Amino acid sequence: MTEPVPFSAPIAVIGGSGAYHLLTGQALGQEKNCKILNTPYGKSAPIHHFSFANQEFLFLSRHGETDYSLTAPFVNYRANIYALKQCGVERIISWSGPGIINIAFKPGDFVIPHDIIDETRNRETTFFKDTGIGFIRQNEPFCPQITVALHDTLHLGRLPHHEQAVYACTEGPRLETPAEIRKLRILGADLVGMTLAPEAFLAREIEMCYTPFCYLTNYAEGIKPREFKKGKLFEGMQTDEERKQVEAAIQKFPELIRAVFESLHGVERSCNCPHALQRYRDKGFLPSRSKGEK
Repeated sequence: MTEPVPFSAPIAVIGGSGAYHLLTGQALGQEKNCKILNTPYGKSAPIHHFSFANQEFLFLSRHGETDYSLTAPFVNYRANIYALKQCGVERIISWSGPGIINIAFKPGDFVIPHDIIDETRNRETTFFKDTGIGFIRQNEPFCPQITVALHDTLHLGRLPHHEQAVYACTEGPRLETPAEIRKLRILGADLVGMTLAPEAFLAREIEMCYTPFCYLTNYAEGIKPREFKKGKLFEGMQTDEERKQVEAAIQKFPELIRAVFESLHGVERSCNCPHALQRYRDKGFLPSRSKGEK
């Protein structure tokens, strides 16, 4: 069951524990509140309410706020997305750290993917289970309006980045084999991670704008020769120099997000994301929007 929401904001960031710790250092405003919401799909992750200048936003950590306490296959994506919708969120920026398949990219680069290959198998992928609703186009799986704002921010910051990439989302929690990476490369994937599906598709199902903002962490298995190092991060898939490059990218996160928020502040949604279900609304399968609802 749902419950009254204690706060609202038009934009949210979904990320990991590292992003949350940056924000709690007040690098991007003051935290005002935090709440776990009950939804028809279970409990959401803690939702943090931040404010800075004349803007407010929400933050949700997929994997927990103390290290990496919940792996990607076991995240309750439906509860998280539904809870953000209940809080009035219209736009989501998804902070993610995938691995590299395309060797034109390197660790520490920023990437804004334009497409996705869904290789997940066992996740709940729709809010409309056992209904006739959900036949929704994915010609642009990520919101083009947020994408432009991210592109402009990275251009102005003169940061190394890539404006197009195909993200392959695997089931996990294990990492991929070299043969699986070769398959994904043949399919056209540039990046591999575990978090964007079904998150992006669920956001589209309830007409929210969603775009991933990626920093690249390491080369995927078999892309570069790497010895196994017991007890190390990624067991040796990341060199010391690459780790420094990735950390430097993460530290830029608050200032980049602030710039994107400012560029989107007060801008009406002109993309097609808010109209994904219009056909079902016209048929009477869903209630019409109330007056003033966007």
